[in-house]
Amino acid sequence: MKEKVVLAYSGGLDTSITIPWLKENYDLDVIAVCANVGQDDDMSKIEEKAKASGAIKAYVEDLREEFITTTIYQAIKAEVLYENRYPLGTALARPIIAKKLVEIAQKEGAKYICHGCTGKGNDQVRFEGTIAALDPSIKVIAPWRIWDIKSREDAIDYANEHNIEVVATKKKIYSVDDNLWHVSTEGGDIEYLENEHNKDIYKKTCAPEDAVDEAEYVEIGFEKGIPVSLNGEKLSPIELVEAVDKLGAKHGIGIVDILENRLVGMKSRGIYETPGGEIFYAAHNYLESATLDKDTLHLKQRLSLEFADLIYNGKWYSKTCKAINAFMDETQENVTGSVKLKLYKGNIKPAGIFSDHKLYDQSISSFGDSELYDHKDAEGFINLFTLPLKINAMTQNGKKMTK
Repeated sequence: MKEKVVLAYSGGLDTSITIPWLKENYDLDVIAVCANVGQDDDMSKIEEKAKASGAIKAYVEDLREEFITTTIYQAIKAEVLYENRYPLGTALARPIIAKKLVEIAQKEGAKYICHGCTGKGNDQVRFEGTIAALDPSIKVIAPWRIWDIKSREDAIDYANEHNIEVVATKKKIYSVDDNLWHVSTEGGDIEYLENEHNKDIYKKTCAPEDAVDEAEYVEIGFEKGIPVSLNGEKLSPIELVEAVDKLGAKHGIGIVDILENRLVGMKSRGIYETPGGEIFYAAHNYLESATLDKDTLHLKQRLSLEFADLIYNGKWYSKTCKAINAFMDETQENVTGSVKLKLYKGNIKPAGIFSDHKLYDQSISSFGDSELYDHKDAEGFINLFTLPLKINAMTQNGKKMTK
């Protein structure tokens, strides 16, 4: 009996030719696994196509809700942004996909997992890091680090030689990854920093100048940091993400053009569209500003940067990520309420924060009198707070410290 390999399969050009390549070069039975995380693909024919390419079995797994509840919710709670800009759309999906690959490999008794990540990207580390964390006994096969296929043209020629039906052409301008949370676009003219990216590449949102001319008010409801409702209506995780995504797209929200530092050492330019994500982040940020105390909020902001790095680097299943997630969960105990936002041509403006847990009290923060705060108390506080500064200045100037 042949050994088995589980292949991360999309039905595209690269993964379609990987099936005969694995059979030729490793003499393995191929089990194709397509993970649905909300990408814009026709899932109805995936199984048939995989088997036609030579797979002995094919799984099509709907991971959309798990993707939201396992990683996207945590991203919203922490407001993670890699290098303060990238909402980690690709990086957040990879741990869920790789986990499913491991589960199916264990179920099928497969000793190998194969992925189609290139040797230049971050995803190879994300997939293999997850596999190592969940089942280090599984061996990884990464064709792009092994085979002689060097280009899209080579891949199409290989498909034709092996009678693999593909709809790809030899002209592909951009590399695109999409899911429920985002779309990323790289390659082509984007690789030249002198170029403004073309708005024609947008797949989720639109350019702000092309957005509708009327502003729109929306209200996002949260329970313990998790978004649960839109305009007072509770929706399922998938329904809510899709609905808010459409709102963001309608108003030209969520476009990021970033030159980022890849884990593998080079810089890479990417155009990211996360219209719903930007709205969720903004709403959460405003609600949290009213419900978290200063020390907790500031520590959380620092840990969020570290968290983003860990996620970007494929360490979702590390002990460190687990600990940070626990901290984030603790901070969200009182992040419950709703936030009203005004959306208009790429902009998000706060229009109301509503929560029974807000720490803001108008009677205290107002310039008027308050039972809890006396203006006269500030003098003694400032004397103590500035004492180290006074001592340092006197020491430097050689002056004697007196009462």
